[in-house]
Parts: sequence; structure tokens; C-alpha cells
Amino acid sequence: MELRDIEIFLTLTEELHFGRTAARLCLSPARVTQAIQKQERQIGAPLFERTNRTVRLTPVGRQLRDDLRPLYAGLKHSMERAQLAGQGITGILRVGMLPANAYDLRAYWDVFRLRHPQWKLRVQKAQFSDALATLRRGDIDVLVAWLPIDEPDLTVGPVLLAEPRVLAVSTGHELTQRTSVSLEIAADFQHPQSDTRPGYWYDAYIPRETRRGRTIERGPVVQNTEEAITLASMAEIVVLFPSHMTRYWARPDITYLPVTDMGPLPYALVWRSETDNEPIRALAEVVRDLGPLTPQS
Repeated sequence: MELRDIEIFLTLTEELHFGRTAARLCLSPARVTQAIQKQERQIGAPLFERTNRTVRLTPVGRQLRDDLRPLYAGLKHSMERAQLAGQGITGILRVGMLPANAYDLRAYWDVFRLRHPQWKLRVQKAQFSDALATLRRGDIDVLVAWLPIDEPDLTVGPVLLAEPRVLAVSTGHELTQRTSVSLEIAADFQHPQSDTRPGYWYDAYIPRETRRGRTIERGPVVQNTEEAITLASMAEIVVLFPSHMTRYWARPDITYLPVTDMGPLPYALVWRSETDNEPIRALAEVVRDLGPLTPQS
């Protein structure tokens, strides 16, 4: 199996859609189909179950995905390290962002790059639905995550920012008659549910109860911010966010209301304790030296 065909297969296992896979890899859908058919002929079994509406992995496909994923990631990493070594760069530090305001945090990134030109810093988006799993798999080295996180295998580093909370609602929602809301008032409406683990971590983002003990009802399951915003825009749910969303996710169909009875949501560096290394410690030192970001309005 050629390297490009492996990339096509693994991308399709994530997208489960031939068109999106082709667009993501800048290929034609026919090229994606040909690569999968070729792999299935070589293996002698289907890798995907296809219908007009869905694409699903077969048991053989799941096994191949699980076997190939670490091998492909290791090969890509080795090739990239060799290319960077040729440029005098000896390592890569991959930072996954749960908040959307990577630009606000540029002072940390700039100082790190200035102090340590021998290391490449890569800042990328992370999905909250599997953020800790992504960290544990080694897909990223450091996660910028909301607190608290109390896991025996993870180290919590310095706080980068702590922001007030806002509630995202449809622009036509009845709550837009107000200039702000309390969590007690927001409890009258459904909030998103998530499969995010551990449970206490998601509960810190969207509490299960108000301070007075009222249950906060959770509705549709969402996997990412895009899904949550879309449901909020249709007035199916309301969504709690940190306040930087008012700048980074400004939309004509969404109104953000300040929440008056919740404390700021802190975000800190988090990494696997067993992978603690010099670049991670260097980034943590930069954050400590500069201190937490001052919230913007």
C-alpha cells in the first residue's frame, strides 16, 4: 500500500464521506474511490460499508485503521523531523487549543519562538469531545484546556487566561430582550450534552445545577463548537461560552449575553506527565514569566 493511499484511507475513516475526504486532500472523489477499491482488492475484504447516505467502517476496516494510524503518524513525524533537522530545527512542540482565541495568546507564542528558535511551535485546533484522548494518544504535546482537570496521568501547568462567561442564543430568542442573564434564568432552556470525558470536566463547563439547586437540562449531543453554534442559531439550545467567542465567532444569527452569576473560566497548559520534556517546560516557563492574559471586552 502506497503512502498516499494510506493517507486517503485514514482520512476517510475520519470523515466517513468520500466528497469531504477528496476536498480535504485536494483530490477528486474518483481518486479516493479508486484508492479504496484498490486496497479492498489487495486485502480481499471490504473496508467500508457504503449506502447512498452513509459510509461506515467494517470490522476489517476498523482493524486496519487501528493498525495503520500509529505507523503512519510515526512515519510522518520521522519525515518531518528529518526535514526540520535540515533547517537547524531539532524538535516540534504541538499545542492543541480548546479556546478559539489563539491570536490573543500570540505573546506567549512569540516569546517562545524568540527564546527557542531551535524548536518549531505548532498551534492547532482541538475538539473538546475528544481533547484529552487526543493528548493521551500523543497527537498533541500540550493542550490549552479549561479547568479543573484532576487526572493522575496529566500535569496541569500555569493558567494562560480566565474569562467571564457568555450565553449564546439565537438572535430571535426571547432572552435577547435582556442585556445580561443569570444561570438561574438560563436554566429555563436546554443546553448541549456531550460525550466528553471525564464527566466532571464537562460539568465545569456547563454545570448540571444552578447555585440554588435547579437542574440545568441538557439536550442534543454535540461534538464540537460548530454543532453547538448551529443548534443555538436555530433556537434549539442555548450555549455557555467564554467571552472571547463574542469576537471570534460573531454571527448575525447569534447573540451573546453576559452571564452575571458565574465566575471566570480558567484555561491552563496540560500535558501527559510521562512526556514532560524540555520544550514543554520552556513553554510553561514563558507563560509563568508573562502571567495570565488580561481579558478583552
